[in-house]
Amino acid sequence: MKALFDLGLRPCPPKLGPESPAHGNAARKMDRAKDVLRKKGPKAAEAAKKAEDLARDTWQHFKTGPSIADVAIGRIAQGTKVLAEGGRDKIFRLTFETIPEEKLLKSYPCYLSTSAGPFMGVIYLSMAKLVFCTQSSRLKKYIQVISIDNHEFWFMGFLHYESAVKNLQGAVPTPAPP
Repeated sequence: MKALFDLGLRPCPPKLGPESPAHGNAARKMDRAKDVLRKKGPKAAEAAKKAEDLARDTWQHFKTGPSIADVAIGRIAQGTKVLAEGGRDKIFRLTFETIPEEKLLKSYPCYLSTSAGPFMGVIYLSMAKLVFCTQSSRLKKYIQVISIDNHEFWFMGFLHYESAVKNLQGAVPTPAPP
């Protein structure tokens, strides 16, 4: 007699017990997986922490600016400038006075906080100095004066900025390099 339908009954696979050769393979694979996790686990945790820190710092950076769109456009413009001018090291050397053996160690996109609000720019850290550069022309309207007892003063809001800079530079002697 022919079956009218198949009930899907199949023989059961053998159980994997400790005496089964297949059980030994599975146990060895599990042990290898545990070893890999034991060895690579700390590196994975460190990578996850770095990713979390970067995400937090990126969000903080975007929240610091006037708007997320302005920050994004500013960073794109800054990245384009870096590419067009040959890298951060070249920008550093063109923007600031450097000595031939001076090496740029790091650069960090950030904001300079002022009473007029934050200015997007880059801090450059070299073997000889720490400097900040921004593309904002508003920042150029500030004059920094450092007294002989090392107090800093920032002057702003000049109606005749260029004249003030010229006259102050002429009146205040520039200190000799150390």
